[in-house]
Amino acid sequence: MADEQATPQQESKPKGDGKADLGKRFVAALIDAAIAVVIGFIPIIGGIISAAYWLLRDGMDFDFMKKRSLGKKVMKLRPVTLDGSPVDMVVSIKRNWMFALGGIVQLLMFIPVIGWALIPVVGVIALILAIIEIILVLTDPEGRRMGDKIAGTKVIEVAE
Repeated sequence: MADEQATPQQESKPKGDGKADLGKRFVAALIDAAIAVVIGFIPIIGGIISAAYWLLRDGMDFDFMKKRSLGKKVMKLRPVTLDGSPVDMVVSIKRNWMFALGGIVQLLMFIPVIGWALIPVVGVIALILAIIEIILVLTDPEGRRMGDKIAGTKVIEVAE
């Protein structure tokens, strides 16, 4: 057989056949965390908006975001379903629910006594989930964390 040449479609395909660069994913996560923390300082509603950002960040259909978080946009990453489709709001919630716990902790600060008592519990749960997520993203062959496995997604590198 003769050598097969790449078609234009194959050449323009995202670099998403393998594991997205972990350094880029880390920086994207830091950008998203900074956004959520700053939003979280808005009294009372900050925790709700912060949790909503974490939940919906990869499925928001704004032109400037293109169905990915601001951190992923900056780092040229995109979460996609395993068949390569863009992530929608429901899939975004499935893949990011554990990160919304940070927004809930911020909201609990404004609920006297009961809220304050729940902060350490929710905080420990969030910490345990974060450790699991980090271990999985580092050890999984495709870099898929728990949220990716639950939602049937992976993160790929893209040109834009």
